[in-house]
Amino acid sequence: MSHEVVFDIETRGDIKDFANLKITVVSIYEYESDKYTSFEEHELSNLWPILEKAERLIGFNSGHFDLPIMNKYYTGDLMFFPHLDLLEVVKDTSGKRYKLNDLAKATLQIEKSADGLQAMKWFEEGKMDEIKKYCEQDVKVTKEIYEYGVKNKMLYFPMLTGEIQPIAVNFDMPKNNYATQGQSGSGINLTLPF
Repeated sequence: MSHEVVFDIETRGDIKDFANLKITVVSIYEYESDKYTSFEEHELSNLWPILEKAERLIGFNSGHFDLPIMNKYYTGDLMFFPHLDLLEVVKDTSGKRYKLNDLAKATLQIEKSADGLQAMKWFEEGKMDEIKKYCEQDVKVTKEIYEYGVKNKMLYFPMLTGEIQPIAVNFDMPKNNYATQGQSGSGINLTLPF
């Protein structure tokens, strides 16, 4: 059974002021338990043990956005965790960055339920349950894109003409993942400063 975790975050603050963005919600899907869970900012201490035991973290634009923001809350360094950024693989193959929603529509004929600006508005209105539902749906879309790519070694993106084009992808876990990512064979992250 896989110990991978798919994740996404929602933030508040000015997107142009990256250093001061704060987490409102982190949502995850755990393959081991087949379960979605969301954590508010004050609950992140409950999230870290799950991520520390994960075989690999899977996200979309997570290497440039999610992990650096989450790292501000974490004692160790999440950047050393085994990690797959689906957008990085797509960009490396195609030379372009695509939105998750565009890939989901072209590949799976599904769409995201909202966007990050709507999530910020919900935060201002105190609608944390709406943010959690939205973030978990983003995790579901990311998970389905990941699974499609693993199975088919291919994703699709939309052209301006309305046609779809294939992108070859390889989402396989590197064979030497633990040795190169600061992990031991135990699956416990060793980046914490004990």
